Amino acid sequence: MPNKYTRVLLKMGGEFLVGDDSPYGIDPRSAQRLARMVAETIRATDVELALVIGGGNMWRGRDAVQYGMEPAQADYIGMLGTVMNALTLQDALEREGVVTRVQTAIEMRSVAEPYIRRRATDHLEDKKVVIFGAGTGNPFFSTDTAGALRAMEIGAQVLFKATYVDGIYDADPKKVPTARKYDRLSYLDVLNKRLEVMDSTAISLCMEHKLPLVVFKLDQEGALTRAIQGEPIGTYVGPDV
Repeated sequence: MPNKYTRVLLKMGGEFLVGDDSPYGIDPRSAQRLARMVAETIRATDVELALVIGGGNMWRGRDAVQYGMEPAQADYIGMLGTVMNALTLQDALEREGVVTRVQTAIEMRSVAEPYIRRRATDHLEDKKVVIFGAGTGNPFFSTDTAGALRAMEIGAQVLFKATYVDGIYDADPKKVPTARKYDRLSYLDVLNKRLEVMDSTAISLCMEHKLPLVVFKLDQEGALTRAIQGEPIGTYVGPDV
């Protein structure tokens, strides 16, 4: 089946790297499972793929702020956590035969390239996976916002948000059994209904630039491949709803 999208950005939380025994840290086995799934998708679709991964498995800045830490400092620590996750995922992907580059918004040349938009697009054209670390490089902006920003900068046709549920609901389906799933939403629907799928800054950026957003459950069989091919999966958020 031909692809609907040829260049995409996948945003995922750092929680995809944790193991079964702890809600924090990195489990190399989880990283390898994730990398294997991404590698299979690339082989099936030949897509140009960029990734943004959060750092919630390493650090929750808002928790530290509650105990008196200065907010900007807490955010910078979180950015470093995302770089650790990016390097972990790079190692796992390359063991699956996928050539990968990590670019960071905070320069640390010994371990990764600095973020340079044109270099990133060159890597994508060469079929390398590019992982963007350290968020936007600025405090007070989430990795969701970094995902939306990077997607627009590299000319991605869609922003994928990987979650543990199969789309956007009107309530938490784990807590509310009668929660209703949305198949399609407009950006304003997400903002007005205060649906907590991405922060409002990220949604507003997508809306301003008409960047479609697809929210889906990553660990469903073939989910990422099907999303790239344009099958209706998860919840679609866009301008034409």
